[in-house]
Amino acid sequence: MLKINEIFYSIQGESTFAGFPFIFIRLTGCPLRCTWCDTTYAYNEGTDMDLPEIMDTIKKYPGHYVEITGGEPLQQKDTPQLAAALLDHGYDVFMETGGSHDISIIPENVHRIMDIKCPASGMTDKMDWKNLHRLGKNDEIKFVIAGHKDFNFAEEIVKKNKQLLNFPLLISPVWGRVELNKLSEWILGSEIPFRLQLQLHKIIWPGVERGV
Repeated sequence: MLKINEIFYSIQGESTFAGFPFIFIRLTGCPLRCTWCDTTYAYNEGTDMDLPEIMDTIKKYPGHYVEITGGEPLQQKDTPQLAAALLDHGYDVFMETGGSHDISIIPENVHRIMDIKCPASGMTDKMDWKNLHRLGKNDEIKFVIAGHKDFNFAEEIVKKNKQLLNFPLLISPVWGRVELNKLSEWILGSEIPFRLQLQLHKIIWPGVERGV
């Protein structure tokens, strides 16, 4: 049994798969309280659903890609079972995680997009840093940037953990907090091969929080 905040079909706004149609399963609950969080409604709101109910719901959509997101998906103990069921049904499965839980419990073939919490989030001390050594071939790293201090932090993390260069390194600006031309200049001036990531869903549907 899982507590589901929402299930919807939309354009993927983030990751290296941005732009593709995705089925999103947003789970309820998160142990973190990032200062810039844009899904606070997922902290507590939700409906209990079992795996057959979830599978019946997503079958209504034509998409092949499914992303499990939150909140923090790994807050719920049955999330790995959900991911395994989706894989068994032939879906290409993705999971967004804030990095505070052990990601090794996620089935191997899931694409894990792990957020490394920068200082402005207020949650850096909640990171499980062992996760940097649990990453696999399908995984991506995301840094949410609220200013130059966060960008410098991201650079230092990669310099100290050279193995991260084997993964896509996504830089995502906090919406409305960073000028994109300045962020682009920081990326262009960096030795790290960061990839600028914009939240496409916020550009396509400005002001819409849910179901996108």
